[in-house]
Amino acid sequence: MIEQTVEVPTKDGATTTFIVHPERNGPHPVILFFMDAPGIREELRDMARRLATAGYYVMLPNLYYRRGVLELKDLPPVPDEEHRARMFELMGSLTIPMVMDDADALLDFADRDPGASRRSIGTLGYCMSGQYAINLAARYPKRVAAAASIYGVRLVTDQADSPHLAAQKTSAELYFACAETDQWAPLEMVQALDQAMKAHDVDAEVELYAGVEHGFAFPQRAAYDQPAAERHWERLFALYGRRLR
Repeated sequence: MIEQTVEVPTKDGATTTFIVHPERNGPHPVILFFMDAPGIREELRDMARRLATAGYYVMLPNLYYRRGVLELKDLPPVPDEEHRARMFELMGSLTIPMVMDDADALLDFADRDPGASRRSIGTLGYCMSGQYAINLAARYPKRVAAAASIYGVRLVTDQADSPHLAAQKTSAELYFACAETDQWAPLEMVQALDQAMKAHDVDAEVELYAGVEHGFAFPQRAAYDQPAAERHWERLFALYGRRLR
């Protein structure tokens, strides 16, 4: 595998981006992997590596670069409540338009890298970033072929760029994995999302993972559930295999 950490220039500076892809048989389809609220960490890099072993060029950008933060663990230690508040403040500093601008820069970088294919791409977001994965599919309706939101939040809102509306503007195949117990994405939202996808004949699956909580796919989380996590990997590899190959 080839790994590199690069500074990708953006409209607002530069985002430190972890890139991993196979050494041979390239160029490889691009997958933009958007981080969750706790930010860049080795846990996410390992997940990017797992995707890359299946033959993908995976980009994991730091979305907190505007605030001068790469890894939360590098910040001065504070009590748990303050740490949580700091994380939510960072999460709240992002908007969908900001992340879409970042994605433009990331794709421009990938298009100039001989290791990356310039054809169809995939997107992936967990928690706060599920919305970004779906909105990018709407921003590039002819290029994003597969988009996945894993226990994404704010998927149905009253905003014009709500993901449930963005989903109607793409021909990509969409996959939503939702936890049965999730205070950030309650069952009412999951049901509304599913109804919207069906009502508008969107090529999407909304799958409810019974008996698990928000965060079930992350090995370092207390909510980690191995059977559910492995199921989500199975779904992702099948999705990207169908649409990016």
